[in-house]
This record gives sequence, structure tokens and C-alpha cells, in this order.
Amino acid sequence: MTIEEIVHRALDEDVGTGDVTTNLCVRENIRAVGHFIAKESLVPAGLEVLPYLFERVETNAPHIATVRGPARQLLTHERVALNFLQRLSGIATLAKKYVEAVAHTNCRILDTRKTTPGLRILEKRAAAAGGVTNHRMGLYDAILIKNNHITAAGGVRAALERTKNADLPVEIEVRTRTELDEALGCGARRLLLDNLTPEEAHDWIKHINGRAEVELSGGITLESVRAYAETGADYVSCGAITHSARAVDINFRLELE
Repeated sequence: MTIEEIVHRALDEDVGTGDVTTNLCVRENIRAVGHFIAKESLVPAGLEVLPYLFERVETNAPHIATVRGPARQLLTHERVALNFLQRLSGIATLAKKYVEAVAHTNCRILDTRKTTPGLRILEKRAAAAGGVTNHRMGLYDAILIKNNHITAAGGVRAALERTKNADLPVEIEVRTRTELDEALGCGARRLLLDNLTPEEAHDWIKHINGRAEVELSGGITLESVRAYAETGADYVSCGAITHSARAVDINFRLELE
């Protein structure tokens, strides 16, 4: 789904057959300017939706953005714009906190597919705005063999054998030291270690000894991410960046031209 399609669906949901309040209260020929103003410290994201909502958009300081056009348009599209900016800036702001928490380590933060249905392209962009490295966009652009795939395929070796000729990156989750050694023996180049403590992760990574890249995941919080990054992992993936980010406080102030 494109950004334009996402915005149009949001407008259809909110405006429906028309903004009755604005159309009754505001004359058609009135023009206005509106400012999106941050009410807290944040990383702005989602500005790419604004050209689909407003006639003229400026993103110069001191505000997050300034928009100009018919007053009716500004008022009718205000809430949809705020919903996008508050949600996406919240993701970018949380992403930056995770990135800052692992500063001066060799570990990079990854986002996940734990996104709001229909909003993935925007939420992934917001995570990137906060400094996070985007993981795969969907099920089509990389291979990630997880525990249920291993079970259904008949084991680690069987799953890796069936993906060896795929022209895509391959990563496999391993749940036990036996699976870990089997994956390494099959030539796995990227491993996902899930739900380990930092101490366990450090031990497993020491055993891997550079034979494969390592991603850690599973309940890693802003408070614990530093400990995981210091295990020697190449990546830490955090679903919370997209599924649990708080909408930040942004106001919209309208003035007549």
C-alpha cells in the first residue's frame, strides 16, 4: 500500500460524506495557515503524509511544519494529520532512545514486522528516522526461519537445505545449543537467538566465535537493551519500537491569513 493510499483511507474513515461542522461554520473562501507545534522533546516523523493533506507545506523551524490553504481544508484534515504525526513521531522518538542506549557498542537496533496493519511503510520510515536499521519489510524480501518453520520443515538442516538456492538473505532461529551447532555445521551465516538472558547470550555468542552474525530478540526493553548489546551481538531487534510507542504531544494552531 502506498502512502497516498494510506492517507486517502484515513480521510475516508474520518471525513466520510463531509465535515459538517466546518462546512457550516466556515465560509468557503477563507484561507488560513496552520502550525504543527511540538509540546515535548521528540523526533519528528510522518511529514511525508502532509502533502497529501494540504495545499502547501513548509517544514522550516521553529515548528514541525506549517501548512497553508483553504481554512476548510486545514480544519477538516487537522485530526488525520495529527494522528499520523503523533503516532509516527512517537515511534521515531522511542527508536532514538533505543539507539542512544547502545551507543559506542558494535550492536545495531532493528525494527520488526510488529507494526499496525496497513501502516508498515510509514512506521518503518519513522523507526529509521530515529536511527534504527530496518529489518525485512515483509515476508517477501528476506528469509527468516523461525521455530515453527523448523518444526514444520522437519528440523534445522531440512529447513536450511530448502532455502540454500534462494536469492535472498537467510537467517535462522535456534532454540538449543544442539540446534545452534547444527545450524553452524550447515553453514548458516546469520542466527537469531530468542529469549535468552544477557548472560546466556554472551555464552552462546562466545561459542559462535564469529562464525555467523547474531541477532538477539525477545522481550528486550529500553532498560535491558544495553546489557544485550554488550554481549557481542551484531543486532538487537525490538518489536516495542513500533507496537508500544507512545503517541507524542503535538498541537495544531490555526490562524487566518
